Formats: sequence, C-alpha cells, structure tokens
Amino acid sequence: MKTWHELRGFPLAIRLLLINQLGVNTGFYLLIPYLATHLSEDLGMSAAVVGTVLGVRNLSQQGLFIIGGSASDRLGARGVIITGCAVRTLGFALFALGDGLPVLLAASVLSGLAGALFNPAVRAYLAQEAGGRQAEAFALFNVFATTGALIGPLLGSALLLVDFRASALTAAAIFALLTVAQALVLPARTVTPPPGGVLADWREVVGNRAFLAFALAMVGMFTLENQLYLLLPAGARQATGWDGAAGLVFLVGTLTNLALQLRITRALKARGSRARWICVGLALMGLAFLPPMVVAGASPGGPGTKALYALPVLAGALLLYVGVMVAQPFVMELIPGFGRTELTGTYFGLFYVVSGIAAAVGNTAVGWAMDAGAHGGAAWLPWACCLAFGLASAGGVARLHRTGTLPAPRPAVPVAA
Repeated sequence: MKTWHELRGFPLAIRLLLINQLGVNTGFYLLIPYLATHLSEDLGMSAAVVGTVLGVRNLSQQGLFIIGGSASDRLGARGVIITGCAVRTLGFALFALGDGLPVLLAASVLSGLAGALFNPAVRAYLAQEAGGRQAEAFALFNVFATTGALIGPLLGSALLLVDFRASALTAAAIFALLTVAQALVLPARTVTPPPGGVLADWREVVGNRAFLAFALAMVGMFTLENQLYLLLPAGARQATGWDGAAGLVFLVGTLTNLALQLRITRALKARGSRARWICVGLALMGLAFLPPMVVAGASPGGPGTKALYALPVLAGALLLYVGVMVAQPFVMELIPGFGRTELTGTYFGLFYVVSGIAAAVGNTAVGWAMDAGAHGGAAWLPWACCLAFGLASAGGVARLHRTGTLPAPRPAVPVAA
C-alpha cells in the first residue's frame, strides 16, 4: 500500500513513465529470452548466425546510449522516449513478420536502437522532474522494472504455446500502446539546447574524471546484476536438478522488491550519506555469492536434500536483490550531480555505455570461471569471482567518497521534457 501511496504523490507524467517501465520490461522479456531458441530451432540457423543477430541487437543498444542521452538533452526527453518506443514497436513486429536474415538483422538494429533512445531519456526525465524525491522515484522505477522482468517471461512462456510470432506481436502491441499513452500524457515543453555542439557535450562528459571514476567503480553492480540471468539460475538448477528452480530466483526477488524497495530507500535516505549506502549495497551484492558457494559442486540426493541445497542459492538471490535495492536508487540519484543539468541525459547515456561494456566483460569473465571451475573441479570459482567484483566495487566507491570526489545529490530543476 505504501508503494501505491508514494506513486500517487508523483505527477501524472512520472507515474506514466514508471508504468511505462513495467511495460518495457514485460515486452522485452516476453520476447528476447526466447529469440535464440526461435532462430536456432524454428528457423534452423547456425549458432554463429544466432550469435550475430543477438550481438547486433546488444551492440546497437549499448553502443548508442550516448546518442539517446544527447538527443534527450537537445531535443527534449519527451520526443526521444516516444520515438524510442515507436521504433521498438517496429523492430519487434519485424521479428514476427520476417524469417530472412536481412529482416532479422534490421529488427535487431531497430530494437537495440530503441533501447538506446528511451533508456537514458526516461532516467533523465525522472531525475529532472522528481526534484528532491529522486531517490524515491528511482526506487519505484526499480520496483516496476523488476515486476516487468518477472511478468515478461511468464507471459512469453504462455504465448510460445501458440508460436513465437504470437510473442513478438504481443510485445510489439505493448510498445505501440506505450507510444500512444506517452504521446497523449507526457507534456510538451519548449526545449533550450545546451550551448555548443554535441561533440562539445561529449568532450565535457568524457573529460569529467570524477564521473568516469564513479562509472568504472560501478562495474561490479552491473556485472553482479547480470548474474540473476546467468550464474544464479544455473546454480539453482544444479542444486535441485529442476529446471524450474531458476524461476524461484526471480519470484523471490520480485516479491522482496515489491515489499521492501521503497521502505529501504526512504529509511536509508534519512540516515547517512548516499555514498555510504552505495558501498553497503555493493558489499551486500558481493556477499550474496557466499551462501551458494558453500554448496557449489555438491550432488544432492533425494528430494529433501535437493530442497536443502536450494536454500543457500535462494538466500544468495535474496541478498543480491537487497543489495541492488540499497544501492541502485542512490546511484541514479548521484549521476546528475556530476555535471550541468542541461547534460543530464548525456551523463546517463555515457554511464550506460560504460555499464554495457562492463556487463559484457563481466559476464565473459564469470562464464570463463564457470567453465574453468567445471573442468577443474573448482565449482566455487565463479562465485568467488562475483564476491571479488562486489567487494572491489564497494572499495572503489568508498575511496571516491573519502577523497571527496562524489557530488552531493541536488534537487533538479524541472526542464523541458
């Protein structure tokens, strides 16, 4: 009830963007997790071609975040958000309507470009419009995003009983509805672009050493968040011998997020500095991999033993979600404070470029550790790597805080959307 009460306290436009994130994640996760299976099994494509299609989508999104951020600053977040959702509608529709490689590559590029447009723009809008309630706005954003990430795969599994095209068309329909809703509800305002050109904006942001140091220190957060889709589900399946155990990881996290995210953010906001809680959250995310490491590589016997072995994995998932809930809203709140308000979108865009690279490199490292551990009889190795990632990031942020590098959060003056 507190979550809904807090939601009603925000302007209608922000409430729409929070619901928008629920729809974005629902539409994304009901389609993308099943795309590789569709390409390989339904269309008979080779692993190399499947990897190319998926890689193009990821590269189109992660590599172009700064474009979306700059567009938000110069053209207004409203138009960029609406355009991004419309482009993803087209991209997901192409996945349903085309089987040839050129069409699939075009669909991948469009769906990735769409995310690069609306992701930094939405965050810039929230940061600018929430004023002194930025942390609460981003906490609610996390709640809606996590809920969508749970609903999406469940809906996608049901739609796959029909066929993949039903999933793709449903995802496209969700984004079409979001496009229309934002066009009707988000206010249109006059935009005053920052002085100078786009390249000057980029030079200013890239030249901000404090911001880059913070972005690099946050590598652990994005790497460990991605283990909700890689290492933790694999650990749950191995511990129980049941493929459905991976779903328990998401269920535990979503229920915890709904119940605690806003309470945690509001309680911590009033106690201590933002940097302190970011460090605590990152440390908790790293320590989340200790309980599963205890049972890593074990071979449970009967059903009772399997259930017992699943508990450390679920405990780790719960601790990881709590760490994200502690750190993430304050991370988002701090980013605008590194530079001029007029460049909020660009700062978010570059931050997510760095995070995308970090997630890719981190997942590669964890995947290597999983293979090396399996072949070398060291099943604990990937869990230990994740523990090190979390503690290293916590230490990096703590050092930046001690040296006075991190800005204090500031209420943002609403600007054109």
